[in-house]
Amino acid sequence: MKVLIVGGGGREHALAWKLHRAKKVKQIYAAPGNPGIAQIGTCVNILASDIPGLARFAEEKKIDLTVVGPELPLAMGIVDEFQKRGLKIFGPDKKASRIEADKSFAREFMNKFGIPAPKFQVYETAHEARRYTKTINKFPVVVKASGLAGGKGTFIVNNRKEYEKVVDELLVQHRLGEAGKRIVVEEFLVGQEMSVFVLTDGLSIVYLPSAQDHKRLYDRNRGPNTGGMGAYAPYPTNKRITNIIEQVIIQPTILSLRDQGIDYQGVLYAGLIITSLGPMVLEFNCRFGDPETQVILPLIEGDFFTPLLAVAEKRLSEINLKVKNLWSICVVLASAGYPFDYHIGEEIQFKQKLDSKTLLFHAGTKMEDSHLVTASGRVLNVVTVYENLKIAKQRAYEEIKKIHFNGMYYRKDIGNTGMKKMKRKRRR
Repeated sequence: MKVLIVGGGGREHALAWKLHRAKKVKQIYAAPGNPGIAQIGTCVNILASDIPGLARFAEEKKIDLTVVGPELPLAMGIVDEFQKRGLKIFGPDKKASRIEADKSFAREFMNKFGIPAPKFQVYETAHEARRYTKTINKFPVVVKASGLAGGKGTFIVNNRKEYEKVVDELLVQHRLGEAGKRIVVEEFLVGQEMSVFVLTDGLSIVYLPSAQDHKRLYDRNRGPNTGGMGAYAPYPTNKRITNIIEQVIIQPTILSLRDQGIDYQGVLYAGLIITSLGPMVLEFNCRFGDPETQVILPLIEGDFFTPLLAVAEKRLSEINLKVKNLWSICVVLASAGYPFDYHIGEEIQFKQKLDSKTLLFHAGTKMEDSHLVTASGRVLNVVTVYENLKIAKQRAYEEIKKIHFNGMYYRKDIGNTGMKKMKRKRRR
């Protein structure tokens, strides 16, 4: 079987690594890919947004399955184009991708069908948005650009001055362009965040390991939001919370999408917050998370190609997915200045050889004059898998000491929340 992976970050490297291990997969292509993927497959110089180019390539190479990593090509309709040409592809179509691509649509959908979520308001002009401070006027509050903003469209504001500044930047200065032409103002909720992933062909559902992402730049969840500074899996929870997630959030969402004429096929990613009132949906995404994918895939037993193909062929009911009884942790190594202005082109050096059990996924690297250099804000993902979360964390940070590039930055507390939750469980 030949597989094409669309994208070129850490998530796509993790997908390539997992699919490469499947006996059925004989050739992996990635567009555009990265130097890490190039070690196990063939990188193709086609952008993830070049849908006609990707479709032509899939036809020429007789690709058996295309797996889409990022949200942009999904929102642009890559699945629709591939299906029109009779090409098998994993991911939701353009209509279904609105669950992520249009946050106002997602919030209105959740409200209509009773999916637990924060209270919200949608505004299209600065004049309308300023009414919030004259009516509700409750802080802190979350302001989100309704469209796709590459992880830069969520703002937690603590007072009226900050709120008006964000409103001005999005709706007057148009800092995020089309993505910010409409904003969603949401109630600020307190609790632990949790990422839940399911495969679905529109009818059947297969649950993947849960995870917890660390979105803020600095330790103890301080600083600006990022695309994700690290993750661990599984997220420790209890049967009551799990049942609520399955019966009140995931199953009703997929069934309600069908009621709306949306046949959702692919992975549904629910970003949840576990509040004192129970789990609530912070966001739905139409693709695998990054960096959650990097910690989830190592926990899945055996072949991952078969379930992805089963989704594309609408026969997911045949799949019985098994999960290892292990813990996985990922620490993101980022460029200084990320998520704002950051320098690229710094040479990446390995002072010692990494342990054979350590997984290293390339997130933003490139080859320059035969040297591996930084090419983005998030550069590398260091992943370790052990029977104990504490050991997994210790080993990950020991391995990071072997890597160096100028301005390398990473959080030091990835996994701490999970260890605290496990301690509390043991005390009970």
